[in-house]
Order: sequence, then structure tokens, then C-alpha cells
Amino acid sequence: MSETIVGTKQAAEILGVSISTIYRMVNRGILQPSKTPGGQRRFPVNQLEEYKEKSRGIIAPQNPYQMKFDITSREIIEDTGESTVQKISIDESEAKSCTEVVADNKPVDPRNPLNDLNGSQWLPETKSFFYQKGLGAKHPHAQIERQHPAPFSYQDISHLVTFFTKKGMKVLDPFGGIGSTAKACELEGRICTSIELQKKWHDLAIERLETEVNEGASQKHTFILGDTRNELKKLDACSFDFMVTSPPYWSILNKKADYKVKKERLANNLATNYSDNDENDLANIGSYEEFLRILVDEVFLECGRLLRQKKYMCLVVSDFRNKSEFISFHSDLIQALNHRSTVDGYKITLQGVKVLLQNHKTLLPYGYPFAYVENIHHQYILIFRKD
Repeated sequence: MSETIVGTKQAAEILGVSISTIYRMVNRGILQPSKTPGGQRRFPVNQLEEYKEKSRGIIAPQNPYQMKFDITSREIIEDTGESTVQKISIDESEAKSCTEVVADNKPVDPRNPLNDLNGSQWLPETKSFFYQKGLGAKHPHAQIERQHPAPFSYQDISHLVTFFTKKGMKVLDPFGGIGSTAKACELEGRICTSIELQKKWHDLAIERLETEVNEGASQKHTFILGDTRNELKKLDACSFDFMVTSPPYWSILNKKADYKVKKERLANNLATNYSDNDENDLANIGSYEEFLRILVDEVFLECGRLLRQKKYMCLVVSDFRNKSEFISFHSDLIQALNHRSTVDGYKITLQGVKVLLQNHKTLLPYGYPFAYVENIHHQYILIFRKD
């Protein structure tokens, strides 16, 4: 059993809870950390994993921007969304590190039309990378998500939602899947419109909000069952503040199951593709060139029409292999979409590419010992703006 130890922030990430929740768990004796000579808490990873395995009632992570740290009183002040706030005292030795991970009291610049972040919160989000965060396959709130063959973490989407929108703004996901964007929006106080072709994923996305967040949560958002190419045309122009999605990666899920798919999906009776030969499923298009054309012309440019001026869209994608050929999907998308015009007379322009690092993924010996075959352990977030 591993003896690895981590600090308070890492412990919160492992359990998928807020930092203030970790302090409450320590105060109640649920977690029993050791302390460094400097007085900082250290948590054994095996203790955290055991607690996560046994627990069936871990609450969803709270928004870190709802927490403030009072330097004078050395108290974490957490807004619970109710009429009162919770205050948690911490040791003087931990006060310095706490100021680095809990949002401070600086006001939001009144000239900031984009988000609710102050300067200290804004700056770290402009890095060209961040590490993927997930709850872990055994977490009770990961059981619906893992049924989908290609889910993306709602915690990663929360990064994007909180940077590119203010509370109450409207977010669009044209490939809604199992509801990661909808869950991120619910937890961050945004309003989501999610479009999904397959009824199975559509229904599970609604169930996910009802069971993982709270009863009635799904009713605050719009879940549309249908072909996104048709449904997008029914929505009003300039009606959304942000678009974020992870589209199909062509027919990658339809290829012959490799060792990883057999071990992680088939062995657990989990789906390996989006649909069973649905002709409207973009993943079933035979030609990569035709798939790319439809994705850009009929989906993303239409999403551009729905965005308000100077608003952003983020596309979470990965490169992949098709048999022996390496497909640079992210660069093909950039070339096909950048500087394209929307029907309402605006242009979609590339603003940056952020790398989402997947350092937790298992290394597999592809190509060994004959040829170099890459373990693709990152995704790209392509950031475009309607100008």
C-alpha cells in the first residue's frame, strides 16, 4: 500500500471536495493527517482512497471562487448559497499556503465584461496548459459519466465556464453527451442548453444532474434530443454567451477494440461507441474529409451564429490514429474553421490553444520494440472568438 502523502489542496482534489470541506473533515476526526515541522497538514493517499471507496455521500465540489480567506482572523469563509456562511479557523502555519489556493478578497474589475474573476484569479487561467481533473472511476459520482464511451470531466469544463462567462450567462453544448457541460453550469451558476442525438445519453445527462447535484437541477437547463445540425437552426442568433463541447473524433470509437478498450470497457460491459450505426451520427461518416466539412460548416459555424459578438467557443479535441496514419485533428480543425465567416457577417478567429494534460493515464507499450507509437496523453482546447 502506498505511503505517498499530499497537502491540503491535493487532498481536496483527490476527494473532489472543497478545501474548506477538508478542514471540516479534519475537525470532525474523519481525516487524521500528520503535520510537518512547520505545522502544515499532510494526508496519506491511501487514507484518502480508502475513505473515497467507503463513502457513498461525498458532495460535489464547490466553486473555489465562493471561498474567501480572512488574513486577520485566519478563517476560511465559505458561501454555502444559503442565508448564512460557514467559517473555519486554521493554524497560523497554514495561513500562507491557504492564501495561495483560496480566492482572495480583491474585487472584480468593473471593466471586466467576460467573467467574475479578479486579477489574481484571472492570471493563472491564462496558462497554455492545465492538468485534467476527475473524480476517479470508483467515485459514486462517476458511475453515470463512465457509461459514456468518451466523457469529459465536468471539472475541466468548469475551468472554461468560469473564465469565459459570468454567473447567469447562457452556455451551449452542441454535443451534450452525458451532461458534463450541464453539470458544470449547474454548479457554477450558469444556464446550459445541451443537444444530444442519442436518447440514452440524453436521459442519463438529466439523471446525472438530478442524482449528483440535487433534485430539480435539470429543470433549470434545456436538454434537446435531436440531430444538432437541425436543432441549432431552430435557436435564435446571438443568444449565447459561450459555447463549449467535445465533438466526435470521427470514427475512432468504431475501430477494432484494442487491449485498453477490452480491459476498461468491454470487461465492464460499458458502451464502446456513441450509437449502433445511426446514419445521423457524425462518427459513422466514412470519409474523414466529409466528416470535417460537416463538423465545421454545419455545426461550428452555426454555433458561431448563435454566439453574441466577442464571445468565445472552446473545442476540446484530441489527435488520433486511423490504422497506421496519425491524424492531427486539432490542426485540421484550426485550418478549417479559423477566419471563417458566419451567416450573420462575423468571423470566427483563433485566440489560443490550451493543452489539457492527462498525466494519470496508463502507459501502454504501443510499437515496442520495433517503432515509435505515441501514447497520446493530452487533449487540445481550441479557443475561438466571434469577431
